[in-house]
Amino acid sequence: MATKRMTASFSDQVMGLVKSLRTEAPDCVASGVVDMATGMLLSYETVENHPPEVLDLLAGATLDLFQGRTVVMIEDVFKERRGMAGDNHFFQEILVNSENLTHLFVRMNEQQDVVAVVVCRKSVNVGMLFAQVRRVVKEYSL
Repeated sequence: MATKRMTASFSDQVMGLVKSLRTEAPDCVASGVVDMATGMLLSYETVENHPPEVLDLLAGATLDLFQGRTVVMIEDVFKERRGMAGDNHFFQEILVNSENLTHLFVRMNEQQDVVAVVVCRKSVNVGMLFAQVRRVVKEYSL
């Protein structure tokens, strides 16, 4: 089980988060961490080999999901209508089902530009997936 490690380097925390997600999320076949500020996939673990170009596209797709032009417009409208200011984001978690897989994207609590990505078999219990991923993410202060 992962534990909050305040003294570990950012790199160590990222690698620990990826490993914890990979082992603790149900039916997990891959996990990773994306830095949306740089557009980079910081670390990943997978049970299969994937072409590097697919992994590179994951970071771009994550950026589009959370900070694409239309998403930013929606967030700006919400902020305006609610009289809110600041850089907080409304979209914190996104679940995507593909033909054979379920993909969960979760913003980190403290660093909103860092997103944890978990890919599971489509047969996953989505409630358990959310519960486990939220628990693991909460333990890391990225």
